[in-house]
Amino acid sequence: MNETLYRVSANPHVRDKSSTQSIMLDVILALLPATVFGIYIFGASAAVTIAVSIVTCVAAEYIYQKLMKQKVSVSDLSAAVTGLLLALNLPAGVPFWMPVLGGLFAIIVVKQVFGGLGQNFMNPALGARCFLMISFAARMTTFTYDGVTTATPLALLKAGKSVDLGNVFTGFIPGTIGETSAVLLLLGGAYLVLKKVISPLIPCIYVATVAVFVLLFGGHGFDLTYMASEIFAGGLMLGAIFMATDYVTSPITSRGKIIFGVLCGLLTGIFRLFGPMAEGVSYSIIIANLVVPLIEKITVPTPFGIVKAKGGKDNE
Repeated sequence: MNETLYRVSANPHVRDKSSTQSIMLDVILALLPATVFGIYIFGASAAVTIAVSIVTCVAAEYIYQKLMKQKVSVSDLSAAVTGLLLALNLPAGVPFWMPVLGGLFAIIVVKQVFGGLGQNFMNPALGARCFLMISFAARMTTFTYDGVTTATPLALLKAGKSVDLGNVFTGFIPGTIGETSAVLLLLGGAYLVLKKVISPLIPCIYVATVAVFVLLFGGHGFDLTYMASEIFAGGLMLGAIFMATDYVTSPITSRGKIIFGVLCGLLTGIFRLFGPMAEGVSYSIIIANLVVPLIEKITVPTPFGIVKAKGGKDNE
């Protein structure tokens, strides 16, 4: 009798009709409310930045794949999502070459050089944003609202001042194009959860960790208004819902997602409260992205039928 022991990967084993294109389309739809609102409060310059960023990312992926004689995959919409997310992480009115440079970095350096979709080691849009932040810090931290250059709510909180929580929640504040309206980002997140595109685990753990960290170390005691201001201001909602949940750069197991969410939250709290900058979401998620292989190593269950040996090797 010929006996064959098959290696069966860890559950869950799910059959699903979803494609990369349909998932990315859902993400775009979920981002539309915040995108339209960003154009509404920041004007035509925001629309131009969004358009330039998306066109650059799609064109960069198409040209790179053609030159490398690879299958062209721009129809899966992943490059368009990267361009949209990058634009939403930029201030309105940046020079047109900044989304171009950021888009090229996101697609070619972060994504394609490492093998394309599914192989990138960090979120491409956030990688590009951090690249632009390091290279052009002054321009990336200059925000204009109602025609006036002014401080963001996070910068005001950092300086010990108060902010209008209602405006912070609805979005009538300075900030990047897509981060200002917490309520519209939450609406988009609810859509993705209902469509089962993302799990609520990472966003909820991430935000909850920041909330606890702010209450413990924010210097305001049990001030729920201050805590809510820290949560709804800045890029936390955008990052937690739309970028920390990236399939490629986040863990696959529930335990891994919890660890990842806690790590993102702790890093964000440390950067915001103890670092020189008011924000810290982008760097937090990227650092956590780099730790994902280790998180996967310690949280992915052993496949059925495999016995762990003391030396670390698997025995059949």
